[in-house]
Amino acid sequence: MLDRRHLLGAAALALPAVARAQGTWPDKPIRYIIGGAAGGVSDIFLRMMENRLRERLGQPLVIEPRPGAGGMIGAEATARSAPDGYTFYVNHIASHGIGPTLYRRLSFDPLKDLPGVARIAFLPNVLIVKGDSPIRSVQDLVAFIKANPARATFASAGTGTSSHLSGVLLGLRIGAEVTHVPYRGTAPSMAAVLNGEVLFAIDNAPASRQQVLAGMLRALAVSSGTRASTMPELPTMQEAGVPDFDVTSWYGIAAPAAMPRAIFDRLGAELVAALNDPAIAQRMREYGAEPAPLPPAEFDAFMRAEVAKWAPVVRASGASID
Repeated sequence: MLDRRHLLGAAALALPAVARAQGTWPDKPIRYIIGGAAGGVSDIFLRMMENRLRERLGQPLVIEPRPGAGGMIGAEATARSAPDGYTFYVNHIASHGIGPTLYRRLSFDPLKDLPGVARIAFLPNVLIVKGDSPIRSVQDLVAFIKANPARATFASAGTGTSSHLSGVLLGLRIGAEVTHVPYRGTAPSMAAVLNGEVLFAIDNAPASRQQVLAGMLRALAVSSGTRASTMPELPTMQEAGVPDFDVTSWYGIAAPAAMPRAIFDRLGAELVAALNDPAIAQRMREYGAEPAPLPPAEFDAFMRAEVAKWAPVVRASGASID
């Protein structure tokens, strides 16, 4: 991990490159670092916008996976890069919402050192139970949890993930104890619900979509504050009686803080325009996501609110990573 002095030193060394970039950007391929594997959500979202961005900016994009540590490895690599407008990061709820509280010894500040260029989209989480469960609504689930605390278990994709903290948040909002059972990834956590190893899970809608359609899992509600366009029949958690529950797995683009403001604004505008393209928006909705464009300043305000929202939930969960 690099400390703040090294980051500042790297930024100072890059100043000549920054000066050159302002008048000619972009004049070479643009690198996007993703915090997961190729073929994951970050990669998919970039591919959906790739042709539009190439046409508008005149340069190809290069996607570089840097998986690990909840996206923090890729985030730190981007924060360390030259702020010349040729390295960006696909950030998300883990790196810029949960991570600032979850990781106790970060060598950089995600919000200050890697601010937003534009928000891209969010994936609604969905509350699921086993398909043949007698639990048919959120109200049924809450009643069962309160009557059977020893059986109130939920699966997640791992400690500190949004699926973990969504389960913690549900327990906090209904005033009941729920027991977290972490798995190594979303697929195993979905399988745990299918096999009856746990009572429920709250995770990205696309992960369980096929099993829900096949009747193997039952979706009770979406976690977002408004109904999802891809699942309009499902109530929100708030509509189902769980107060102050508005959770989405969101994604955006972030960049080194010292990057010229003109580049922040130019790429931010291009990303927002791409997401307002009906064809790109439709592709995202078909995948199960909701286009949610925000330009730089609004995206930064949104991320600050996310950190404030998740900090008490992280502390209540007892999760922390050195």
